Amino acid sequence: MTKTLIACAALLATLAFPGFAADTPAASTAPVPAGKYTLDQAHASLIFKVNHLGFSNYTARFKRFDAALEFDPGNLAASKLTATVDAKSLETDFPDPAKVDFNAQLQGKDWLDTAQFPQMTFRSGKLEVTGKDTMKIHGELTLHGVTRPIVLEAKYNGGYAGHPMDPHARIGFSAHGSLMRSQFGVSFGIPAPGTTMGVGDKVDVILETEFSGPPLAAK
Repeated sequence: MTKTLIACAALLATLAFPGFAADTPAASTAPVPAGKYTLDQAHASLIFKVNHLGFSNYTARFKRFDAALEFDPGNLAASKLTATVDAKSLETDFPDPAKVDFNAQLQGKDWLDTAQFPQMTFRSGKLEVTGKDTMKIHGELTLHGVTRPIVLEAKYNGGYAGHPMDPHARIGFSAHGSLMRSQFGVSFGIPAPGTTMGVGDKVDVILETEFSGPPLAAK
């Protein structure tokens, strides 16, 4: 726990996108290195929300997912991302088998049908830099056995080359995007045209991620 808290504190003290370097003496001031980065699953979240009856935006999450990033701060457009999501790890706030087990419902045949389609995947294509710390990640999402293009709006939150208590490069991103679930063959409960009586077609996706990279070079 102490290691995690120190690493988080050092990360919060890092600079943003320009220079890819930390300004705290506790962390390495070397530029964030290019190389292979893996998702820190302890510091990542994947949330989605969908409109319910026009009254609320219902929110749930996937608890198990992984990602690999080939990152080059000197040539962001060459960076590549692949990710997998365990569809059976879907978690709502009402998984109560004695009442209405939304976890089981959403994993059932009417919705994700996780017995037949247990995994979702994302693979990046073009990466478009839109600002000093923002980008669009164009890629392909495979969901419910269907592969379609999707765009994620991403923000680089900072990084460092390493820290004595976290001796690997670390970088962090926030991202969001949306999809129409009907285009992936998940059409159950979509409201009739002109009404909100049902569960919306549009699904918003929100990601918070940290990645661990090459080891901190010895002094």
